[in-house]
Amino acid sequence: MTDATTTEGRMTGLPADRLATLRARFAPVFATIREGAVDRELASGTPGDRALPHAEVRALADAGFGRLRVPEDRGGFGVSLVELAHLVADLAAADSNIAHLWRGHFGYTELVLLRPSSASRDEWLERIVDGAIIGNATSERTGTTLADISTTVTPSGPDSFRLDGTKYYSTGTLYADWIYLAADRDGERVTFAVDATAPGVTGIDDWDGFGQRLTASGTTVFDGVAVDASAVSAYRDAPLSHIQAFYQLYLLAVLAGIGQAVVDDAVAFVRPRTRTYIHANAQRPGDDPQVLAVLGRLSAGAFTARSLVIAAAGLLDEVVATNEPGVGVYHALLDTAENAVYQAQVEIGPRVLRAASELFEVGGASAADRTRALDRHWRNARVVASHNPAVYKERLVGEYVVHGRGPVDAWEKYHEVGPTRF
Repeated sequence: MTDATTTEGRMTGLPADRLATLRARFAPVFATIREGAVDRELASGTPGDRALPHAEVRALADAGFGRLRVPEDRGGFGVSLVELAHLVADLAAADSNIAHLWRGHFGYTELVLLRPSSASRDEWLERIVDGAIIGNATSERTGTTLADISTTVTPSGPDSFRLDGTKYYSTGTLYADWIYLAADRDGERVTFAVDATAPGVTGIDDWDGFGQRLTASGTTVFDGVAVDASAVSAYRDAPLSHIQAFYQLYLLAVLAGIGQAVVDDAVAFVRPRTRTYIHANAQRPGDDPQVLAVLGRLSAGAFTARSLVIAAAGLLDEVVATNEPGVGVYHALLDTAENAVYQAQVEIGPRVLRAASELFEVGGASAADRTRALDRHWRNARVVASHNPAVYKERLVGEYVVHGRGPVDAWEKYHEVGPTRF
């Protein structure tokens, strides 16, 4: 880890000691999470009847993981997006479920940081610093695109609304203290957060995907939930920003972490192994040049995946540093950065999925032993990579290269009709 940390520090231009300090802070929690990952995976099969890693998530929150992006003068760590991407990938290498379920929290934190100075912004930063976890309940199965939504807020008093509706793919919400969502207010898209324990809020662990089973990406029902009118804001009033690219970048960091987990598990499998094949090149698999070549490809793939994530994160850091959403130069920087995220997505998904399959080339049938749960890497990577299919991003990258049409233009069109930004 020390050599890799130093290399990454040089590669990204970050002070290596700062990245090392952040890693050291969370290393004990990550180690505990890694130790229990396989057991949790083996017990994760049945929706509604599985033990979710609440203790592990809370341990991360208590260690300050949720306040990584909050400025230092507000009680956080003030990390860059590059540093955040490294830490998310490190956590995903320990358990991609737990890394993934924090996506909504960091997305909402990013939205809070984009807000102008206000009492509400201060209140949210204080909550995050105090350890509050924010989940999301944004996606629906209504209509045909993100622009279609049926969850509503309707007046229930002079300063309050009533929230009613059902959300799906509510990643992380069962671990959360607050839930960020979007709803329709008399034909207008609005966004806000509600207390996860408020009367009328029901979270259901019914996510039945073959991977990322412990992300609690199930259903959330809102039945007459009281909402303070002052907490509700119109979606169209928010300036176009890097948030869409951030959400995708976060998933790529999770995929990069899965790629590293593939390497770690392959090495752990090969090192103690003594049984080999008649046609092998050495008595021990760890000395066999063909086995070593497989491990070399896996390691190179993991390095490439992380490098692409970090490169894209660095460009998004430049966008954030301009601090001028909506300005022409900002738009150009955002186009470049979001296009880089899409380029990374096109490359990272296939690399990690290929590695998760090639992993089994380092051993025989014993690698398929269910108790090793090595299949979880492909299943988890496939589910993460299925968010925002890369086939569309390939086309958008092509349009940017040939015609100069950046990906931000598409979000501007959606912004006019007010779709969710998740």
